Amino acid sequence: MRYLPRAAATALAVAMALSACAVSGPAPQVDAQQPPQWQAPLPHQGSINQLSGWWRSQGDPLLARLVDAAQAVSPTIASARTRIASAREQRVAAGAALAPSLDAIVTSSRTSQQSTSLPVNTTSQALLQASWEIDVFGANRAVRDAAQARLEGAQAGWHDARVSVAAETANTYYDLRACERLLDVARQDAASRADTARLTELTAKAGFQAPADAALSRASAADAANRELAQRAQCDVDVKALVALTAIAEPELRSSLAAAASDLTPAQGIAIDSLPAQTLAQRPDVFTAEREVAASSFEVGGARAQRYPRLSIAGSIGRGQIRAGGESVTANTWNIGPVQVSLPLFDAGRRRASVEAAQERYEAAVTTYRGSVRQAVREVEEALVNLQSTDLRTVQAQTALEGYRAAFTAVDDRYRNGMATLFELEDARRTRLAAENAMVAVQRERSAAWIALYRAAGGGWNRNDLTATASTSASN
Repeated sequence: MRYLPRAAATALAVAMALSACAVSGPAPQVDAQQPPQWQAPLPHQGSINQLSGWWRSQGDPLLARLVDAAQAVSPTIASARTRIASAREQRVAAGAALAPSLDAIVTSSRTSQQSTSLPVNTTSQALLQASWEIDVFGANRAVRDAAQARLEGAQAGWHDARVSVAAETANTYYDLRACERLLDVARQDAASRADTARLTELTAKAGFQAPADAALSRASAADAANRELAQRAQCDVDVKALVALTAIAEPELRSSLAAAASDLTPAQGIAIDSLPAQTLAQRPDVFTAEREVAASSFEVGGARAQRYPRLSIAGSIGRGQIRAGGESVTANTWNIGPVQVSLPLFDAGRRRASVEAAQERYEAAVTTYRGSVRQAVREVEEALVNLQSTDLRTVQAQTALEGYRAAFTAVDDRYRNGMATLFELEDARRTRLAAENAMVAVQRERSAAWIALYRAAGGGWNRNDLTATASTSASN
């Protein structure tokens, strides 16, 4: 037994000396090729707030409640949480391959000889058996590092799923609020047309207007009622979409919607860094693609290492007993070995093909990463353009609406006094209705642009903090 520590120490020293000979893959970090600056103007109105939990600053508690409820029941987030658990398990398994394995073994055998002069004997052993594949050229370390990179990507993907659910919920909520505004416009228009039809019917019966005018006014009222019904149905569909997203019972949701303020346009702004690299660093999907590049790089190094010799060592220590002829002998046992070197000589090109395939996956990962960066830049730029456009269009739409409202009021007064025709009234009504709908549409587009910018800027995620897990109660 006194030789065991010396032999083990010698084997360990040799293993540590050889483990410095790792084979590396291509660069795990590549140039993202993002533009040096944004081409669209940055938002300049509204208060500057943190992206994380941005919807909480909109002055609408119901929106924050809906987002929290949707995140709690989202299957997308649940799937992302499962991917984290799977990636963590693979990371643990990959790391375990670098350490020695230790097994407890108990054996017992009984033998008898054909010769009657030899007694039956029983041999029993209890062993601790260890084995270790020494990672000389870094094949197992490459697998571990790739698993670690994918675990970090899965963690970022969980944040990305939460941001996506928050954006989807906010968009659906603002769709419903816009629908309610349009429904209110349609209801007012239907009431106005119905009143016009009633008055026209009376004057036609009195002989002051042609029957054709009465028919036109009835058709106009029916058309307005049809639009109101269609708009109401669309709002009901939007409510049911929110029910599906949040798992809140429909009667409870309708009650909350009726009690809450129905403001449409978000009141707060978002700060965007002037340099694209700073903004893109907050994108969890870009980070995930970057980690996939790193993982693919490590896999190339691991595939290359498979073409080099492999070294493994085994050993055991235990206690055994032999019983024969009524006598027993007990002794401690140990052994080191075999120390095995496996040298690949011929595999018909399998290992070379594995390296080439890993290299192709790396190149594909680089292309995907750069494509995700371009897509992220596009999303931010489009959101900025839409913000600027809706900012300018809101002023024009409001001016147009005020003008058309005034024009319709004037024509309606003239019609009631017999100084305007029904055709003039209906024409003025159509233009006013179009202006009302256009105003709601531009406000909805502005809300969507703010939400798109929130989503495009990463939703407040920070790549320097990957400690959050799927069980963490985050605010985004």
